[in-house]
Amino acid sequence: MSAQPTDLYRPQVARIAEVRELTTREKYFRLELEQPLKHKPGQFVMVSLFGIGECAISITCGPHARPEVELVIRRAGNVTGVIHGYNVGDVVGIRGPFGNGFDLDRFARRELVVVAGGLGLVPLRSLLQPVVADRLRFGSLTLVTGARTPAETLFRDELTAWSKIDGVTVIETVDRTEHQPWNGRVGLVTGPIGELTLDPANTRVVLCGPPVMYKFVLLELAQHHAIPAQHIYVDLERRMRCGVGKCGHCQINELYCCQDGPVFRYADLANYPEALS
Repeated sequence: MSAQPTDLYRPQVARIAEVRELTTREKYFRLELEQPLKHKPGQFVMVSLFGIGECAISITCGPHARPEVELVIRRAGNVTGVIHGYNVGDVVGIRGPFGNGFDLDRFARRELVVVAGGLGLVPLRSLLQPVVADRLRFGSLTLVTGARTPAETLFRDELTAWSKIDGVTVIETVDRTEHQPWNGRVGLVTGPIGELTLDPANTRVVLCGPPVMYKFVLLELAQHHAIPAQHIYVDLERRMRCGVGKCGHCQINELYCCQDGPVFRYADLANYPEALS
C-alpha cells in the first residue's frame, strides 16, 4: 500500500530517474514517485536512505500534477555523501511535503524581486518556475543571483533562457571570477539592489541565501526602496531533522522552521532577530 502525502512518518518509495552534476558539490536528482506530492513552492521533503538515515532537502521544481519531484543535493555530510553515489534506478524514500510555502496569489499582478544567494536558488526555483511560466498572472520579475565563482552558479542554462523572456530581468553576480569565463557582474549580491527602480507599494521581495546575506539585503531595501516589511518574504534554510516539529533542531523560540516556515514574512520575524543571524 502506498504512503499518502498526509502520512508524516512513512515514506513513499522514489526511484531515481535522472542525475546531473551541477557543480563539484551539487547534484540534481529527478525522482519518480508512487504518487504526486501536491507541493507548494518553498516546501521541502525528507529524503530517506533505508538503513542509513535521512535529511531535509528543498523541493526545486514548481507545483505540478506529475508523480515526480526535482531535488538539488549538496554533498555536506554522511547521508548526502551516500546519495551522491546513487545512480539512475536506485531507490530512496520521500516523506512530505513539509513546511509553510509561498502563496502564489500574494504575488499575482505584483512586481516581484527575488534575491538568491548561493544555494538559495534551489528552493526559490520552485517559485520562479511558475512565475516565469505564467507572465499574464504575474507582474515583472527581477532575479538577482549570487555565487562565489562562475563554476558554482546553479542552473546557468535556465537563467539564460529566463533572461530572454519579456518582463523578466536576470542579474547574475559572483564574488570573484578566479580567471573563469564570466559575462555577469563581479561583487556582492547586494550590489545591484540599490540600482533597481521599484514601486514600494506594488513590489514583493523574496530572499533566500546564507544568513549573512539577509542583513545587508534588508539594509539595501530599507535605504533605497522603503519596501514595507510585510511585503518581504524570507525562505530560511535552517538545518531540519524531523520535518514535523518534534526534535526542536530548527526551533526559533516558539517558532519551528519546519512547520511555521521555512517561508516567513519578514514582518513576522521582527521579534526574532536570531532567525536571520
